Amino acid sequence: AEWKEIIRTAVDALQQGSVIGVPTDTIYGIACLAQNSEAIRRIYEIKGRNGNKPLAICVGNVEDIYRYCTVTVPDPLLHDLLPGPVTLVFERSGTLNKDLNPFTPLVGVRIPNHAFMQELALKCHEPLALTSANISSQGSTLTVEEFQDLWPRLALVIDGGRIGDACSPESRLGSTVVNLSIPGCYSIIRPGCALAVTEEILQNRYSLVMPWHPSYR
Repeated sequence: AEWKEIIRTAVDALQQGSVIGVPTDTIYGIACLAQNSEAIRRIYEIKGRNGNKPLAICVGNVEDIYRYCTVTVPDPLLHDLLPGPVTLVFERSGTLNKDLNPFTPLVGVRIPNHAFMQELALKCHEPLALTSANISSQGSTLTVEEFQDLWPRLALVIDGGRIGDACSPESRLGSTVVNLSIPGCYSIIRPGCALAVTEEILQNRYSLVMPWHPSYR
């Protein structure tokens, strides 16, 4: 019951255009509704980041990816990588808010391997814009205390406990970001915390190649 209550409170805050602090499977994030332009402006202000750094979207299940992205890979590939610590970059569809990353035709999409985040995205019936819970260019955060300086600007902070291992630098890397917008190819935008396993799946299971790979003609 408590879980349902927290989800309901979070959905209400998001639907009012607020930005909230959330746990994910990799690091803490701040989230707002991707389709709410006012909330998008707010998330950039909170981060203190320039408007040219893209925000990823988070959806609740693989089917939702098709609404907001032009998918260039076989459906089983999506299910092999997601939910998980991976952000897949595709061309965006016309359904996605034009004010979200207006400077690029691409968008990164995530389904964190985290029941709370999946449920939250499903209950909102639209994607969440998601970015790390820290001031731009500062280290990523594994506990809510580590981004205490942002609390006053957030409508709600959901404490999911410590994420990962504080002693391991890998646990602060965030998701592996991979560009799949060119059919048959992939390129790594950010190595992140799941590079080896992601590349293994892309290369061995789906025979995707790097665009500058000698076998690419």
